[in-house]
Amino acid sequence: MGAGHDHGHTHGAGGTAAAAHRGTLRVALAITLAVMVVEIIGGVLADSLALVADAAHMATDALGLGMALLAIHFANRPPSRNRTFGYARAEILAAFANCLLLLGVGGYVLYEAVQRFLSPAGTHGGLMIVFGLIGLVANSVSLTLLMRGQKESLNVRGAFLEVAADALGSLAVMISAAVILLTGWQAADPIASLAIGLLIVPRTVKLLRETLDVLLEAAPKNVDMADVRAHILALDGVEDVHDLHAWTITSGLPVLSAHVVVSSEVLSAIGHEKLLHELQGCLGHHFDVEHCTFQLEPSGHAEHEARLCH
Repeated sequence: MGAGHDHGHTHGAGGTAAAAHRGTLRVALAITLAVMVVEIIGGVLADSLALVADAAHMATDALGLGMALLAIHFANRPPSRNRTFGYARAEILAAFANCLLLLGVGGYVLYEAVQRFLSPAGTHGGLMIVFGLIGLVANSVSLTLLMRGQKESLNVRGAFLEVAADALGSLAVMISAAVILLTGWQAADPIASLAIGLLIVPRTVKLLRETLDVLLEAAPKNVDMADVRAHILALDGVEDVHDLHAWTITSGLPVLSAHVVVSSEVLSAIGHEKLLHELQGCLGHHFDVEHCTFQLEPSGHAEHEARLCH
């Protein structure tokens, strides 16, 4: 029979990578809600589509941040008998939902910008600059708070990208307002709205691709499976590796499992425990994989399993 062994590291009291940044997400949510209200008022007073579009984006950001916080709450619930990883995948689902929201908002903004080209309106550039500046300052504060967390969690990265798009949107609002004030060219407002929409979509598609990779259990980006196989095969006594898998449960929690075929002579000489330590040390040194599970098998065991399956 093969010998199975699991090697893992705890993640501390916070659990997932996003949990450590719960406080900054709360502050960012409060800032986002405040700016959203301010921009709605400013958009109505200035008759600015760019401000209204940015406010609509802020509304989805607020919803996204709320979902991110809710996901962290669920993700850090303890594992149960039927949910052995707990709800860790919840934050990836929240990131996926945020992507869908962002794509919807991007499409809405692009549509409304085209409509404004067809039906121009008189926009007040002075008010646009004031409200755009408020949004830019507030979003810059949120970006600073989320900067560290976005490197560690897809969930926080989704929130970071939303706020980043808002900051760029506020900058676009200010530029279009300056153009309207200096030249009276009203088309600057829908052009700024188009810029906001085009800033949202590409970043969202990138995040969506990363999120789908996790949901489809693709190998982590920083883990080269061919390299992992080569390192395992390089250990003394290892003859083959099969059923080698690596995937990500949630941000900061990569997992690897493998069946390692070992010569009976080496297995008898050094023992299972020493070989397992060598495997774990090898992968721990070269790859960022938190949880490794190995099944050690003597030569010929794979053929025995295949006959049982048939």
